[in-house]
Amino acid sequence: MYSVHKMNGDDFRQDRLTLEVLSAIDSQREISQRRLASQMGVALGLTNSYVKRCVRKGFIKINEAPANRYLYYLTPKGFREKARLTARFLSSSLDFYRAAADSCGRVFDECVGDGVESVILCGHSELAEIAFLKAMESGVPIAGLLDDSGTCARFFSRTVWRRIEELPNVPRVLTRIDKADELLARLGDEADDIKIYVPDVLGLKHED
Repeated sequence: MYSVHKMNGDDFRQDRLTLEVLSAIDSQREISQRRLASQMGVALGLTNSYVKRCVRKGFIKINEAPANRYLYYLTPKGFREKARLTARFLSSSLDFYRAAADSCGRVFDECVGDGVESVILCGHSELAEIAFLKAMESGVPIAGLLDDSGTCARFFSRTVWRRIEELPNVPRVLTRIDKADELLARLGDEADDIKIYVPDVLGLKHED
């Protein structure tokens, strides 16, 4: 079974940051590491370590320019690595969408079989958006979304709750990807008599 955890591990993060470094340098040779760090949304020290890693692997060459500036170039090996990582991430995204859609379809088929009148999606993520679309196909109304991260202001014109304690007594569908196990535990602790549906794409074991 395809697992979301494969997409969120250290290897995935390293490859994603490497691809961002290579893509940024490919688009603008004269770029400071500070600006590169800002574009990537990571610390300057981490950016520096990834640039050095790319140099060691032969993906990047650095030439000194006037006024203590540096020019970065992708080597032929760097171009090949950029193409490989781009293809990998595209494939991963498509694989995840297909797996998530199938998984959510099974969840809502179960909801229909259980006679569920509406559900609350728990966790703002791409999985939540996929679940919303699959729920519409299955005819299962979405009452709203739990987003305790505070990143989602609106969700398809549905109610957005910030705290588990605010949720009505409606079955839940777990849609968080990052730290999904922690949210599942909190949902169970808060209301152990309310059904929680867990898409198997998350790779979590859940007993009702």
